[in-house]
Amino acid sequence: MNINRNTDPSPPFQNLASVVARLRESREGTHKIRHRGHIRELPSRSTVKQIVETLAGVLFPTHYGRADLHDANIDFFVGDTLSAALSALSEQVRRALLFSANEDLESDPDLPAKAHALTEQFAEMLPDIRAVLVSDLHAAYQGDPAATSISEVLLCYPGSLAVIHHRLAHALYRLGVPLLPRLIADIAHSATGIDIHPAATIGGSFFIDHGTGVVIGETAIIGQGVRLYQAVTLGAKRFPSEPDGTLTKGVARHPIVEDDVVIYAGATVLGRITIGKGSTIGGNVWLTHSVPPGSNLSQAQMTSS
Repeated sequence: MNINRNTDPSPPFQNLASVVARLRESREGTHKIRHRGHIRELPSRSTVKQIVETLAGVLFPTHYGRADLHDANIDFFVGDTLSAALSALSEQVRRALLFSANEDLESDPDLPAKAHALTEQFAEMLPDIRAVLVSDLHAAYQGDPAATSISEVLLCYPGSLAVIHHRLAHALYRLGVPLLPRLIADIAHSATGIDIHPAATIGGSFFIDHGTGVVIGETAIIGQGVRLYQAVTLGAKRFPSEPDGTLTKGVARHPIVEDDVVIYAGATVLGRITIGKGSTIGGNVWLTHSVPPGSNLSQAQMTSS
């Protein structure tokens, strides 16, 4: 928020010092929530958002970068933009490593070097990420009769924006970068209404049509050529817990969706079940059991069974 402090004609607030002091008391004592009680250098959500937008411009320069690029200058733009994005990302990775480090590693002088190395590995993945994203764009164009061009899909479809975020977040997740993938996923969720956990494994030629309300859980596995419509949930049926009552982490609890499956609007698919290759799941179906390849399920069929 940009507030102009020089032209505001209102009189000063007399109790400002008291409010600031009470906020400090809350922040530093009574209601302290700082990570491990003292860490201030958290990753910046706004900076991560800018980095992802910049990386989108690197991957698709004339769509998300600059519209006036041409053959003579596009590589210069990509190189300069990528260098700036990676420098900013390396700092955010360092902060994320600090966030997840134990107390012995908090003062580790090698953290910046580790962050730089992880960022370099991420950069090496970008050409392959772009290749998969292009397959996603073609799937959207071919799967929607309303689409008039790949550019329209790239610029106007919230599903494409969400998938770009997911491919980048998933790459960072695979590298073991903490927190940043979740930030990227939530930035996409806020912008599109599509909630994809960065750990979810999603094959190429993936298309989310319309998209609002789609939820894809952490351990979901999605094959090639899958199409989802709005308000589809690939979720967990139950949450196993430890003896002390805390939820067990890392259990495979979300669906496996095999190649060439279509899941229509409002369908809810729960648990570690398998939707066989080439199946079609109709709108508003509630599904908690596996179905074989080539299945065609509708709400009426599910109600009568």
